[in-house]
Amino acid sequence: MSRLSGRKFDQLRNIKITRNYLKNAQSSCLIEFGDTHVICTATVEENVPFFLKNSSTGWLTAEYGMLPCSCSSRIARNKVSGRTHEIQRLIGRSLRNVVDFSALGERTIKIDCDVIQADGGTRTASITGGYIALVDVLTALKSDLRMVNSPVKDCVAAISVGISGNEILLDLNYEEDSKADMDMNIVMRGSGDFIELQGTAEGRAFSRDQFNKSLDIASKGIEELFDIQRKALEGFTS
Repeated sequence: MSRLSGRKFDQLRNIKITRNYLKNAQSSCLIEFGDTHVICTATVEENVPFFLKNSSTGWLTAEYGMLPCSCSSRIARNKVSGRTHEIQRLIGRSLRNVVDFSALGERTIKIDCDVIQADGGTRTASITGGYIALVDVLTALKSDLRMVNSPVKDCVAAISVGISGNEILLDLNYEEDSKADMDMNIVMRGSGDFIELQGTAEGRAFSRDQFNKSLDIASKGIEELFDIQRKALEGFTS
């Protein structure tokens, strides 16, 4: 059996990563999860928030936004909603989990994720693409400062999974997500450890067995994303 798109239930959308997408950014990529397209950039600044002054450690923060015509109805420009704040915090938490800030020194990495076209899964695409921009900017910093080791400790990626009827679906598009009885976003490190699990029953409650199966399917999908990231980074090693 398959979905309306022709994908199998446990199949990712077509994933494409284009590095160095913007001319003027320190590092950037365009990540495509099917019809969801996000531009991710990373910038290093020679300062830290006040609470880290004189700590010899760095920081990472993230911003997320959707262009006015990224979805079917126009989104007001510069409108920062509660959803936007939630997604920004999620991206920041996810990427901070794989950075050695003591190796970074008193510097701040700023990750910007701009959705230019939305069809579900914008936060998971932002995390997965944000990692690529993070690696590229820190690889350049490592070279400039002649660091022995990269501040990047592991890889990180994210995916959505949901239940529609009695089927568990991987990497939902907007139409599937809007009709799902349960929707989860999973963030995982290359080690196999989880950074975040966000799950909500929109219709029927889900069982422990369905949760476990959803987690297994999501983990398999994220392992595929790790392979895509590694190929996009062309043999990067920390």
